[in-house]
Amino acid sequence: MAYPQVVRIFATTQTPDYDCPWQARTPSNSTGSGVIIEGGHILTGAHVIANATFLRVQKISDPKKWVARVRAVCHESDLALLEVEDPGFAEGITPAEIGDLPDLRDKVSVVGYPVGGEEISITEGVVSRIEVQRYNHSQRYLLAVTVDAAINKGNSGGPVFRDGKVAGIAFQKLTNADNIGELVPAPVVKTFLNATKEGGEHFVPGLGISTQNLENPQLTKHVGLGPDDTGVLVITIEYGGSVWGKLEQGDALLEIAGMRIANNGTVQYRDRYRTRYDVVLGEMVAGDDIELVVLRKGERKTLTMPLKPMARLVPRNQYDQQPSYFVYGGLVFQTLTRNFLKTWDKWWNKAPKEFLHQYYSGVRTEERQSVVILSQILADEINVGYNHLYNEGVAAVNGVMPRDLADCVARIEASKGVVELRTASDGLILLDAEQVREANARILERYHIGHDRSPNLRDE
Repeated sequence: MAYPQVVRIFATTQTPDYDCPWQARTPSNSTGSGVIIEGGHILTGAHVIANATFLRVQKISDPKKWVARVRAVCHESDLALLEVEDPGFAEGITPAEIGDLPDLRDKVSVVGYPVGGEEISITEGVVSRIEVQRYNHSQRYLLAVTVDAAINKGNSGGPVFRDGKVAGIAFQKLTNADNIGELVPAPVVKTFLNATKEGGEHFVPGLGISTQNLENPQLTKHVGLGPDDTGVLVITIEYGGSVWGKLEQGDALLEIAGMRIANNGTVQYRDRYRTRYDVVLGEMVAGDDIELVVLRKGERKTLTMPLKPMARLVPRNQYDQQPSYFVYGGLVFQTLTRNFLKTWDKWWNKAPKEFLHQYYSGVRTEERQSVVILSQILADEINVGYNHLYNEGVAAVNGVMPRDLADCVARIEASKGVVELRTASDGLILLDAEQVREANARILERYHIGHDRSPNLRDE
């Protein structure tokens, strides 16, 4: 057989219910593909095993399905590593080797188990584009390779071979286009494998800034760029990010990791491909040092700093974890996330405008590190008259804006007498703390809620 290392993955998954965050949705089944690599481990896509409760793998033309478990995962780069405890699983199979970044027009073979059949499928194509793309699974912008070969449901997570080595892992296809797919390239795969040799979860670091291109001559002059300088303007800095306390708003970022940044926000990656300046982050891990060259008030500075995981005011897609929630007097508090926004059909048009503004434009600060929202109100005599104040942000608890959900809970529970809550629309909610303590048990029982808060907010 041409590709004995390629396996089929059977996943049973169960996703959280963000409308009712104390429960989960009905389990579902899906299939994907993977490839056996060094150590007998199986490399696949993180989206294949996200929120998995049970996993099995099957080799080519082998009726047996082997129980597997997740050894390591990086949802941001859409990669996962599985292992089968039975030592006989990989016997007689030569592990696939991870190759290098392919070149444009290189011929590749996409191998996997797409829907519509039980046996392995091989489609061929050529590399048509190499640049930073948005990964649908994580919403991160990382290096990707585009090929003109079909990547369909079931095929995803499988290897893409070039000259007998794995050039990448198939992970998504372009919508509104025929037979155009994308793969996580070998350099990103190698970074993931090196970072997760001991297992666990790997995070792709982020700078924690937003920037503006400096293509306008008047803006370039205002910033103070010389005739030979190019770069981008730093306009926001996220609290707790890699450059917090290092860069300043108004700095011009000129170079990153030794690569000169053009005025349109691109670099010449590997001296071959022009793409976004943050392309280098996909090949680095948290704790690595990065060197930046900036222009600040006419002075050129070279700064070196350790990289940290990406931290946003509104987290993007989250997996393998329960939503954070707190039920108090029938009021359901949550952290605003993209997962919650997706409870609306066509959420980018239908979700509350306040939430969308925070998602697209909100900046994480020391005073507000996440957005606390009042997602629903479970009807009870204690909250009569407040039923219209749901799907709003919590602006203040007893006059103070909560830093995050844990801070919100702490402030509410520390209250004596009346708890005062202000919503983003300036709605006012007053609750007697003693009455709420008496009402909570009956509310939880009435709505079949096992606990008044998520596990991450409990003391035990």
